[in-house]
Amino acid sequence: MTKANSGSPLKALAENLVMFGRSYGADEIEVTILEGTEFSVDVRLGDIENLCEAGSRGLSLRVIKDQKTAYASSSDLDKVQLDNLVANAIRRAELASRDECAGLPQLEGNQIETSALLLYDPEIPVLDPKKKIELALETERIGLSDKRITNSHGASFDTRVIRTTLVNSSGFSLEYEETFCSLGLGLQAGETDNKVEGSWASTQRTFKDLETPEKIASTCRERTVRQLHPRKIQTQVVPVVFEPPMTSWLLGFLFACVSGNAIYQKTSFLTDRLGDKIAGDAIFVSDDGLKPGLLGTTPFDSEGVPSQRTQIIERGILKNYLCNTYAARKLNLKSTGNADGGGIGPNNFYLHAGTLPPQKIISTLDEGLILIRTIGHGLNPINGDISRGAFGLWVEKGEIVYPVSEITISGNLGSILNSIEKIGNDLEFRSPIAGPTIKISELTIAGA
Repeated sequence: MTKANSGSPLKALAENLVMFGRSYGADEIEVTILEGTEFSVDVRLGDIENLCEAGSRGLSLRVIKDQKTAYASSSDLDKVQLDNLVANAIRRAELASRDECAGLPQLEGNQIETSALLLYDPEIPVLDPKKKIELALETERIGLSDKRITNSHGASFDTRVIRTTLVNSSGFSLEYEETFCSLGLGLQAGETDNKVEGSWASTQRTFKDLETPEKIASTCRERTVRQLHPRKIQTQVVPVVFEPPMTSWLLGFLFACVSGNAIYQKTSFLTDRLGDKIAGDAIFVSDDGLKPGLLGTTPFDSEGVPSQRTQIIERGILKNYLCNTYAARKLNLKSTGNADGGGIGPNNFYLHAGTLPPQKIISTLDEGLILIRTIGHGLNPINGDISRGAFGLWVEKGEIVYPVSEITISGNLGSILNSIEKIGNDLEFRSPIAGPTIKISELTIAGA
């Protein structure tokens, strides 16, 4: 059962530290304590390469005095040491520059019922380490059973149990517990100069929802061998289908461009564009921290602002930026519950699914590319330009005919958002940023 309001010793410690900070002269103070256990095993070619099981505790704090801010952190939770940490932070804050946007959010009354969010699986903390190791070994064994596979990059199994405690001087005092587990595999196929590689993983909050070793191994195997014997293609402008991992990558770029920090710093091409039409009518993008059981779901952000659902794009119109308290004040907006440490992070940021099966979308390609992987950097949020090395599958008359490599895709995020012709029905929340298969009407593919 997820615990949200229990009077734990860590919560009491944080509350006492907040009271001490106020008595010592801080105008505002925020204390966050993370306590957790983790297990990770990496295996390769049937042998264990890395094995770790550990527990950790860490405290971070923020103090504000006369609109001046200082931060501090410690893994030593001794009360005397922490009192000194707070006192030193307050003294350092007095030396900082004044910032009228500094400060904690106001306490809101609409706190989220944590148990409804399905963040905690009691099965994960009691999983037998031998079972975890065997899951990794079994996944790799299945992956290597195909003769087309020539090497392994290894398989891994990880679990995490985390308790987050947040207390501040505005009256916020809550904590919650969450779990994660992950199973993944990387494989290589081909010989000498014809080597290709692929990977696949499943990450969930509950062990029962994790994909099986058979599923992960078979998916990884097929994603690897489909790249064998790639060809080069000429530079051209063609329709491009993005597989879901590639749509998620594109949405990650969009997230960076609607982040409040980028907006007030004017480092995004979407600055001052609220209310503008920036995408096609079929495009809906949301950030939702309240979807039960998903990886980006939380009852509140790192400042204690309750999670919410924020519409980013609605029928192609830019509706909101994503903000923490500081960015919201800089932009004269309201926090969207996306504070992540000292920055802004996604909750569950996603493109809404369409109605078409992926194969139906591919069948509409008379000639074009399925984008399966990109490498390098080449993302410029200031103007939205994209240029990255890529790998793909060439399609003719709706059928995949051969893999391609040594290509570069070039385009602009603004143009791409307006060129999405079809949206798949295969949305899966495999990470906090997710999207289904999409078809772009045209992109420049630079080849031989």
